[in-house]
Amino acid sequence: MTRGPTLPAHRLPYLPKPLDAFNAAHADEACALLQHCLRSLRWARRIADHRPYPDLGSLLAAADEAAYDLSPADLAEALAGESLPELPEDTYSAAHMALSAANAAYEAKFGHTFVVFLGDVPPEESLDHILAGIRSRLANDPEEERVMAAEELRRLARGRLTDFLRGAGACAPAGPTRGMSSPNASAPGT
Repeated sequence: MTRGPTLPAHRLPYLPKPLDAFNAAHADEACALLQHCLRSLRWARRIADHRPYPDLGSLLAAADEAAYDLSPADLAEALAGESLPELPEDTYSAAHMALSAANAAYEAKFGHTFVVFLGDVPPEESLDHILAGIRSRLANDPEEERVMAAEELRRLARGRLTDFLRGAGACAPAGPTRGMSSPNASAPGT
């Protein structure tokens, strides 16, 4: 007795991953997306020009390398694109005043908004972490602070890229990777 043909194994349709879409995007679109992660055109172009990336680790390594190579002008451009986050509506007005005053002192000394990568800091502790960071970094001299700010920008960009490529949306600091920039930043193309 002969049997009929066997049925092929069930295969799910191929669904492109965010990295595949990023690798295939037009250069201008990729640069626009990257500028939502770190607001430096030179950084964004450098990463976009070296596509395709075989995996997230390769992309993050390229992003780190490009961030380490930021010139003072690139760093100033990236810092100019950052802003303090909006605090939740139920935050006490005293907290808003304390954060605004601390950032004003920081901006007066260094000429840009304070940036910090909050990573795994629980949301309820982020305000304290930010205020402590501003106060401690106010003791830095301008060169020390330039190095610290560049490192925090690199960490922010890395976190935003990771969030985007894991499907969390545009390179805005939402979800687990929170940082010192506007949570209301528009997504590319909006």
